[in-house]
Amino acid sequence: MSIITPVSALVAKAKSETKAVTPQQAFDQAEAGTAILIDIRDIRELQREGRIDGAFHAPRGMLEFWADPQSPYHKDVFAQSGNLILFCASSWRSALAAKTLQDMGMTNIFDMDGGFHAWKSAGLPIETA
Repeated sequence: MSIITPVSALVAKAKSETKAVTPQQAFDQAEAGTAILIDIRDIRELQREGRIDGAFHAPRGMLEFWADPQSPYHKDVFAQSGNLILFCASSWRSALAAKTLQDMGMTNIFDMDGGFHAWKSAGLPIETA
């Protein structure tokens, strides 16, 4: 049986190779119009936990396809010149996603430290169903 690399090690490596912002910095940049927040959580998480107003929902499974301008699934939001700040529930999936988009050649990618839970804990605004 082969030994696999634990996901915690993959996340730590991704975090060491990508840029991150705090929830407050993400909020400030989004309010100033210099960044777009990209929510990569599953739709069921948005329904259950709430969402950040104005955040673009890009399910993790479609992220690379939506980001690639050559893909038939490309979304224009990924062609923006401003910062794209990815987040998930706690910043594990978004760290891996930020690393992937960076590996694809995108330079305006950030991960939001602590994810949606940190945003909510900081008392920043959320929408609930």
